[in-house]
Amino acid sequence: MNTNPLKGWQVDRSEIRTIGTDLQRPECILAQRDGSLLVADARGGVMHIGADGRQHLIVPASTGAAGGANFEERYVLSKGSLPNGLALLENGDIVIANWGTDSVELMTRDGTVRTLFTEIDGRPIGKANFVMRDSRGRIWLTVTTRMNPWTDSLNTGVLDGYVALIDENGIRIVAEGFAGTNEIRFDAQEEWLYVVESNARRISRLRVAHDGSLHGREIYGPPELEGFPDGFAFDAYGNLWITLIMSDKLIAITPEGEVLTLLDDGDPEATAILNRHYAARTLTPAIMQAAKGTLAPWMASLTFGGADLRTVYLGSLLGTTVPYFRSPVRGLPLIHWN
Repeated sequence: MNTNPLKGWQVDRSEIRTIGTDLQRPECILAQRDGSLLVADARGGVMHIGADGRQHLIVPASTGAAGGANFEERYVLSKGSLPNGLALLENGDIVIANWGTDSVELMTRDGTVRTLFTEIDGRPIGKANFVMRDSRGRIWLTVTTRMNPWTDSLNTGVLDGYVALIDENGIRIVAEGFAGTNEIRFDAQEEWLYVVESNARRISRLRVAHDGSLHGREIYGPPELEGFPDGFAFDAYGNLWITLIMSDKLIAITPEGEVLTLLDDGDPEATAILNRHYAARTLTPAIMQAAKGTLAPWMASLTFGGADLRTVYLGSLLGTTVPYFRSPVRGLPLIHWN
């Protein structure tokens, strides 16, 4: 077997570049074949960034966005429209998991938005986090928690996160009992669905049946990572790249289960305090806010792009630009790349 290209490799900070300016909460990034990016924006829409760096904000005329709100209102109480996860449909429309309005939305490229779902099984959806399209055109949704404010779920250990499936039959829960459900990804064959459980600091996975049902849940990699996983993506070798938010590290789990540190941009002292309070279940928004790096503060996601899928873009919650760098291995293409 070929040598893992990530063994012995780390991101060279001197080679990190940025694209985009004055972004607001660029949590999720979709890279497109033409070199452009679609980036979630806290003004209630999506920022289109061309390969030449030119920006165009796609946003409804009135969104109730939380622009100008303080940290508590925007990030803890999640007031206003806060697009989080994005998925691209075949016709170019964008499905949005809206963290602020607890809903699933559909946005056209001219900024027209309509709400698809606010409830599931007769109950409010909760903190809609991430959406993903599969090869059959179905949309998968994660909900982190139904607790409000969502930060309470970090200390209570509640297992109310879930995964839902949206298809021709509507929306339904297909797996539940997760600790802070965050991003999800398929392997190359869509045989396994990988699930970030941020609050438990672990990655789980489940086998995917043809009808969308999930079974055989198991932990993938270490039972507890050294920080809070948020976003992740596979490369073509089979490494699973993961962002650790607040401690702001980029790590990878190899196919053999080894954890590699690819980039460490955290504040060691603030991270140590964060970890102590996590263990004691005494986390507060102030402690969380203090723990962050400088490149992509509250590093929340990554995506592979560029013509050869070897450019890695980093999303964040507190950043205003998108850092990027070159990878020694290409990423596993998402469904909209095909």
